[in-house]
Amino acid sequence: MLNYKKILITGGTGSFGKKFTEMILREYPEVKRIVIYSRDELKQSEMRMKYPPKDFPQLRFFIGDIRDRERLIRACEGIDVIIHAAAIKQVDTAEYNPTECIRTNIDGAENVIHAALACNVKRVVALSTDKACAPINLYGTTKLASDKLFTAANNIKGSRDIRFSAVRYGNVMGSRGSVIPFFMKQREKGIIPITHEGMTRFNISLEEGVRLVFFAIENALGGEIFVPKIPSYKILDVAKAIAPECEVKNVGIRPGEKLHEEMITETDSLNTIDLGKYYAILPSVSFSHSKEDFIKHHNAKSVEFGFKYNSGTNDEWDSVESLREKIRKFVDPNFTV
Repeated sequence: MLNYKKILITGGTGSFGKKFTEMILREYPEVKRIVIYSRDELKQSEMRMKYPPKDFPQLRFFIGDIRDRERLIRACEGIDVIIHAAAIKQVDTAEYNPTECIRTNIDGAENVIHAALACNVKRVVALSTDKACAPINLYGTTKLASDKLFTAANNIKGSRDIRFSAVRYGNVMGSRGSVIPFFMKQREKGIIPITHEGMTRFNISLEEGVRLVFFAIENALGGEIFVPKIPSYKILDVAKAIAPECEVKNVGIRPGEKLHEEMITETDSLNTIDLGKYYAILPSVSFSHSKEDFIKHHNAKSVEFGFKYNSGTNDEWDSVESLREKIRKFVDPNFTV
């Protein structure tokens, strides 16, 4: 699928970009080029040390900001596949710096679309978030706008052979800013702060997130938002899994934070199909394909009217023990309680 292809990853020095690069190099050894596009020279330098040019000549590193359309177009020349992972992701940071969040998450998304169209890229997959579903904070709102831009981009591609799609998933185990590494550090202090005792979240590993993107690259018809079927966890169970001996302190829900996360709303169910391992939310407006086209292409079926996918009402749950096993597998192999 990706052998002999040229791939560009925006935000390529982040948690997802590094895992995506690792898995491409392992599973697609004939990949022609991987361009890491980001604005952090230190992280690029650290990544280059892990993948020295003499051993990994297919890796290229571009310093650039997705706000800079001209630089982005230059980086996309000759590229076959774009994975758009760059974003301002911290909820509180976005609330305090709204204009910066909009410029990166919305204007930056538009720049990626224009660069892809200008350079005749074949596939574009954008990373979304569960916070884009019925958003209540600016971060989620900007990512919903980004999703709409990418799905609608299929209507302006003209005769180009290009497909835009997105993937949406929940909290990633072990990623920067996620709760598990934070709790592991807090364990040393003897107190685990939680924002609400009833809070739940979806749970996915970085590898599972990469697999979802692989699926989108290979299978998207154009305009889908792919959603994985993954377990939920209770925040109290995460605290028990990591630090059962520590005091749990309720510090209150932060601004813009939900008690439960959604990935598919009841209204979304009108345009959602079940692919088996994944769901796909179809574009509300598509000039190229009907709902029946998507169902046939994916060998899928429509979900029931009124269906919704919520971390609090999910059918699959991680237990305290399964969380510990996943922490050892995906976060820290030396983790012990």
